[in-house]
Order: sequence, then C-alpha cells, then structure tokens
Amino acid sequence: MNDVILETLPLGFPWVTVDPFLFCVHHDDPYPPGNAALGPAASLSGRSLGQDFDPKNGWRMYHGETVPGFPQHPHRGFETVTIVRTGLIDHADSLGAAARFGAGDVQWLTAGDGIVHSEMFPLLSQEAPNPLELFQIWLNLPSEKKRAKPHFAMLWSEGIPRVQATDAAGRTTTVTVIAGALAGQAPGATPPPPESWASREDAEVAIWCIRMEAEARWTLPPTAREDTVRTLYFFKGPSLGIGHQRLEAHAAAVVRTDAPVELRAGADTCEILVLQGRPIGEPVVQHGPFVMNTRAEIEEAFADYRRTRFGGWPWPADDPNHGPTEGRFARHADGTLERKE
Repeated sequence: MNDVILETLPLGFPWVTVDPFLFCVHHDDPYPPGNAALGPAASLSGRSLGQDFDPKNGWRMYHGETVPGFPQHPHRGFETVTIVRTGLIDHADSLGAAARFGAGDVQWLTAGDGIVHSEMFPLLSQEAPNPLELFQIWLNLPSEKKRAKPHFAMLWSEGIPRVQATDAAGRTTTVTVIAGALAGQAPGATPPPPESWASREDAEVAIWCIRMEAEARWTLPPTAREDTVRTLYFFKGPSLGIGHQRLEAHAAAVVRTDAPVELRAGADTCEILVLQGRPIGEPVVQHGPFVMNTRAEIEEAFADYRRTRFGGWPWPADDPNHGPTEGRFARHADGTLERKE
C-alpha cells in the first residue's frame, strides 16, 4: 500500500477533528492599533457585536463588544488546549485563576465537572498593529473523568521542548512538542493535567507544531499502537508532500501511523499542526459548551450550571482584562503566582 493519506478534509472554521479531539479552530486576526480601552482603534459600526464572526471584515470581535474575545462562558466534560502563536490572551475563571499569556505559550484547561472562564484579546499597542494568531483545541475526556475536578495549567514557551532536525541538504524542520514524546523530548516540567486522556501513555496523544524550511524533508515516526489516529493540518505554505502524494492546497490529512511517513515542504516555508491520539471510542453528545456521553448528562449539566454557576463569577465584568501594563503571568486558584518577562 503506497498511499499514506487515508482521508483529506477541508480547513473550514472550525477544522474537522477525529476522536479523541472534538474541535480545533485557527484564529488569525490582524487587529489594528488599540485604543485606551484595549479594543481596536477603528470603527465597529456595521459589525454584529456580540456575534462578530465574519472574516470578510478582516478581523473579528467574536463575542467581545469592547475588547475582542470571549467573555465568561461555561464548559463541562472536556479540555481546552490554547496555543498562542502571536498576540496575547487575558484569562479569568470561576476558580479565581487569571493569566496573561502569548508568544508561544500554551494554556491547558481541564473543564471536568464545570468551569466558567473568559478569554479576551487585549490590543496593547496604540502605535502599531496587534496581530493575533492561535489554535484552540478541544480534547475529550473519557466518561470516568468527565466530572473530574477542574484544573488550570500553563505551559510557558520557554519550557516547551523543540526538536530540530536537518536533512541531507541542510534544510531544517522544527517541531514544537506540546504533548507526546518525540525524539526523546516530552513536556516534562508541565505535563498534561492528571485527569487528561493525554496523561495516559497508551493513549498516544500528541500535539505538535511543525515548521519546515522550503524544500525540507522530515519523517514522522510510526506510533506504537495501530489504532492511534494522526491528522496533519497543513495550514501555511504553497504545497506539502506526504509520502508519495502532494497537497497543493491547505487541507487536513488523516495519515497512516503504522509506518514512517516522509514530509516534503514546497517552495516556501510550510507549517503543520499534528493532532494524534488513540480514540476514546465512547458516545459523544455535545450541546454548546458541554460535551458528555448522553443527552441526560447534557440536561444535568445545564441544570447544574443554572443552579451553581459552577462556583460563580468572582470578576467585576464578564470580559475582564488585565490592564495596559501587565506582562505575562499566571495566578493559580491556590494563589501561586508566576511571572514571565
């Protein structure tokens, strides 16, 4: 069998994912200079504020009305992994945790039994554009972990492993290893949260960001288990060779995992997001921000949220930001404070 691509999928909004992943969205917004309120210094007339998802406008406010982003909203039954490539996110949640992160940082949030959080995109520069690019990935939890205690973790860019390989022609491929071991490198200081499907070695969960120089060659290693599923999201670059086939347009490709797969970049730099894992293989019932196994559990989630608000919202606004001068930091629910330059 020469074909290593099992299936190709379009890159829509969001991207199509395969069990154990539920959702992946690529936000890429070239925001203009900001104003004193950390929103865009541009007219917002004509936008559907609160529901501004129209890419024709160049950039989107999403659910934000002053600052772009996503004001407070609940989750239960899964995890969010947020990879910020450019720009900043201001996080706040019902546990009392808060953070400002970006420039390669990753936030890993286990919603578990229930959490409310906000994700706002502060536009700090008033003199220059404020581009924002990020991935948000939803990773499912198995049934026995869906009601786990919520957990908030930061993977700071400085501590995330990066594997570099140079091919015979001297061209470099760099792989940022957010989850899953590669070439002996694995996130050790900040591993996946303890209740995560990614914390199980036999689940073979991997989240890798690959950057290949023009015409570089690099080989994906096979997985240990035949039932592990690997999807390559080719999102930047003119073309990408995968085995004996070539993608001439951006797309997702589900590939074989039982043998090495050679990747070949096109005439310019190529970038690929890899999502890999052994399927959980359980029923998935989703309604909005809740992902459970049955309709009854979804109804219970809504009832619990109406009754408890998952602990309440300890912030003075639905869309809090951390001001114009704060740097990268995280304040955890136990009061532990981390600061980064």
